[in-house]
Amino acid sequence: MGKVFEREAFGLAAKDESGVLSPFRFSRRETGEKDVRFRVLFCGICHTDVCMAKNEWGFTTYPLVPGHEIVGVVIEVGAKVTKFKAGDKVGVGYMLSSCRSCDICTDDQENFCPKMIITSGGKYYDDTMTNGGYSDHMVCEEDYIVRIPENLPLDAAAPLLCAGVSVYSPMKYHGLDKPGIHIGVVGLGGLGHIAVKFAKAMGTKVTVISTSDSKRDEAINRLGADLFLLSRDPEEMNDSVGTMDGIIDTVSATHPLLPLLGLLKYKGKLIMVGAPAKPLEFPVLPLILGKKMVVGSMTGGIKESQEMVDFAGKHNITADIELISADYVNTAMERLEKGNVRYRFVIDVANTLKPTPQLIICD
Repeated sequence: MGKVFEREAFGLAAKDESGVLSPFRFSRRETGEKDVRFRVLFCGICHTDVCMAKNEWGFTTYPLVPGHEIVGVVIEVGAKVTKFKAGDKVGVGYMLSSCRSCDICTDDQENFCPKMIITSGGKYYDDTMTNGGYSDHMVCEEDYIVRIPENLPLDAAAPLLCAGVSVYSPMKYHGLDKPGIHIGVVGLGGLGHIAVKFAKAMGTKVTVISTSDSKRDEAINRLGADLFLLSRDPEEMNDSVGTMDGIIDTVSATHPLLPLLGLLKYKGKLIMVGAPAKPLEFPVLPLILGKKMVVGSMTGGIKESQEMVDFAGKHNITADIELISADYVNTAMERLEKGNVRYRFVIDVANTLKPTPQLIICD
């Protein structure tokens, strides 16, 4: 028998800009000395997956295996791995690696490193394309893996790896994590509903801002928000002008920013975590008159991601999910584009995506 040089993997891939996913065989590298290999159990479906699959941002390389909200169980570790062992519950988010030496990386913000390698659709050091978690197993450097708390169910914890840290990070960074702070959350979707849960666990006052009045009861009576604003109702919006310290805007569709800026207090911050495909109109005068800020934020570094899942474990915070089989993924993506999910699709990879990994032998 020849030398084992790589592992066969099986997943779902988009082959063109239709974004339709179909079965795909590919290879993952052999386990390096600092690598962790784990069996993928569940993977969340992020709106970014849809954008990448359809090349909406213009840089997708096909075939593309999406998925960056990945959880599973370790099946193998490299000789120099010290943080994990077989059987550990782990997760991988938006990135697989970074340079580790720039000022951004040393500030534990690897997700902003110019050389950061994304989990799906990026280019690895050996010039091969990275393949995401819509697949049966993953291999990743141990420094880019987080440990999932034992008390969290893995399926509902998967979306924390992107949606969770994407809202947790700006709350912490911009000082919106303290009791007495008033936070607005725009959009009650995959990111928004987790933002409400984190904000309430931090002791803040939370107002959900939505175009859909049907979400009022859900926001207040089930998720625990203090207030709800229907953004299409001028009277409701006017009554809340100048009341919020910060707003987390999770919406990925085109929407007006002017009404949101009006809700902010003096020096308030509007934090954009959604990624609309088209540019938004940017009103400057309200910023000048109120010394307000519009800032962006994207996921979080590994240290912050671990802190986030540990916080979620302490407060029993998970995503509200609809668990689906692998053969439902294209329908799920269509529904996601229409906002028809409460609030995150998660693929039951281990039980519905076949076959399992095999070895490829070089004679």
